Amino acid sequence: MSIKRGEVYQGIVERVDFPNKGKVFIEKNGIRIGVTVKNTIPGQMVEFRIKKAKKGQCIGQLLQVLKSSSLETEKKVCRYFGICGGCSYQTLPYQEQLKLKEEQVKRLLMQVCPKIEETFEGILASPVVWEYRNKMEFSFGDEYKDGPLALGLHKRGSIYDILNIDDCKLVHSDYNQVLSCTQKHFLERNIPYYHKDHKGVLRHLLIRRAAYTGELLISLITSGQDKEYEKSEEYKEKESYKESNEYEVYKESKKYEKYEIGLKEWKEKLLKLPLQGKIAGILHIVNDSVADAVKCDKKNVLYGHDYFYDQILGLKFKISTFSFFQTNTKGAEVLYELVREFIGDVKEQVVFDLYSGTGTIAQLMACVAKKVIGVELVEEAVQAAKENAKENHLDNCEFIAGDVLNVMDTIQEKPDFIILDPPRDGIHPKALKKICEYKVKKMVYISCKPTSLARDLEKLQENYCVERVCCIGQFPQTEHVETVVLMSRV
Repeated sequence: MSIKRGEVYQGIVERVDFPNKGKVFIEKNGIRIGVTVKNTIPGQMVEFRIKKAKKGQCIGQLLQVLKSSSLETEKKVCRYFGICGGCSYQTLPYQEQLKLKEEQVKRLLMQVCPKIEETFEGILASPVVWEYRNKMEFSFGDEYKDGPLALGLHKRGSIYDILNIDDCKLVHSDYNQVLSCTQKHFLERNIPYYHKDHKGVLRHLLIRRAAYTGELLISLITSGQDKEYEKSEEYKEKESYKESNEYEVYKESKKYEKYEIGLKEWKEKLLKLPLQGKIAGILHIVNDSVADAVKCDKKNVLYGHDYFYDQILGLKFKISTFSFFQTNTKGAEVLYELVREFIGDVKEQVVFDLYSGTGTIAQLMACVAKKVIGVELVEEAVQAAKENAKENHLDNCEFIAGDVLNVMDTIQEKPDFIILDPPRDGIHPKALKKICEYKVKKMVYISCKPTSLARDLEKLQENYCVERVCCIGQFPQTEHVETVVLMSRV
């Protein structure tokens, strides 16, 4: 290839493929070469540096936008836009965002669905385009190496640098108050964040807010306190105590208590904030996993409960810290109305809801089906689903905890209809094979990642044909999109 790594070029973005991959074509030695440049918009004139140029693949890193696209008629409303990795399309009117995503999904599915032109039904809008997220995970870190403690979202294109944020526009203003209060509190106490060398304390701040009640669930995720304590110089001086009877007494020393007092003071500061909503619970969660993901090894409720209630289409749902629940509640109502329309009449049918989360779809279908069986890997979500069904007076729901691949062999009933709502990475090929073996006449696939959907549809179409496809613009200002597909058995 005539292009080399490190070279700088300029060009116009001709199109953008999912997920937010701009395509720029440049001329080199009489050859037209396509370069993928992320975080761009069709029509922009951009400058970029070649990061990879081999095996027929050319990837560029965006350096700057030299000229805006004619589509960019909106002013950015967030001062972090362009620096933060959260939003991509703030300068595009929402209708243009919808068109862009519709084209991306259609172009992607066209590669695996020959009749996409006949089955594609466009894209539905979200009722809200700002302050719509009901859940947000923020990370602790620093904005530059050895800088002061930061709390917010990752800088665009960085896996380490954290942008200190106190005014995110995708969430309610209550989030920003909690975020700012938390960052200042731990900065004052010089509590270290969890570094990539697996040393430190502060990891994440997870906030959930109910769309209908305004209740908040605030969870601080740290590494294990005992481990952090054991790394202290004070402990090293008395390391011999570890095997003695005095060890437990020493663990309750003033230095250890000081960290506990910090949590109590943090809690008290949160409770004094002039929030519009009401705090339902404040939690401290210990996570000693090496992976940079929000997990729970130990949970301590500092205030209130470890859950709150919200609703979708008139049904009530109990939501805990790790419950799967659509992040745009009002947008989810549009999604589930579409799913119910796609499914149609299942009055005397048994419905399988695979990857059921907290049982949202299962319970919406239970109102019109003979029986619904939900399967979900996360046990906490399954327990919440059972409680939700009881709360909604639904006695024809059954929820099973376990991996879909394994659980399907244990279920005695056979489904008449299957709903698939897998995580972003899609469905395991072996699970897909088992799903097809049920030979149901119709099924619905709900996807939050079109590339995973396209891959799975390629396999599913050995037994099923695509009947209807529709997108939902459930994540305004970002590159993400939800897609629903109705399939019927060949």
